[in-house]
Amino acid sequence: MATLLHIDSSVFGGEASASRTVSEAFRKTWQEQHPNGTVVYRDLAANPVPHITAEAHTAGFADPATHTSEQAAAFAERIALIEELERADAVLIGAPMYNFAIPSTLKAWLDNVILVGRTAGETVSAKGTPVTVVASRGGSYAPGTPREGFEYVQNYLQAVLADTLGLDLHFIVPELTMAPHNPAMAELIPLYEASRERAFGEAASRAKQLAERLAA
Repeated sequence: MATLLHIDSSVFGGEASASRTVSEAFRKTWQEQHPNGTVVYRDLAANPVPHITAEAHTAGFADPATHTSEQAAAFAERIALIEELERADAVLIGAPMYNFAIPSTLKAWLDNVILVGRTAGETVSAKGTPVTVVASRGGSYAPGTPREGFEYVQNYLQAVLADTLGLDLHFIVPELTMAPHNPAMAELIPLYEASRERAFGEAASRAKQLAERLAA
């Protein structure tokens, strides 16, 4: 049966996190479509993966037979994360915008799974795997908005997930999530609510589409 790799990176839990609530809606629909399937879940805020060290980095470019004990241990952790990605039939990532970029915990996961000669480079082992990213943000960074030039989440993840890892990338973008909490953004609450509902609808629709695609 189908396997979903679900990764959350928000520092907030439950309803306090826009990316978590939307990704949970996706996951719920996915499980309805795949009742006997498998969900591999990683909460990078609660259980962060190691940031790349010199040993983990250099091990990726060296013959395993020459690894030091430190390189071997660090590389084994990278391989475990890479194999999770390779075994997945679909990937779901919650990627909130913090200070214009992704959380450092998500960057650490990406640094671990990008391995030239395996997941990146001339051959990419997870090529074509569909990945859905819930890219939530407190304001709006859409084309034509004043802060368009500060959008480094989708641009970066496009370069890494699609262009480097070869994944089939789709974004769901709940925006203006700070409107209910910031008095200066009060007039934007209707736009926030519309964006939120649209994101939930897209999450359910995307999960169903992938279920049909994988069953074909």
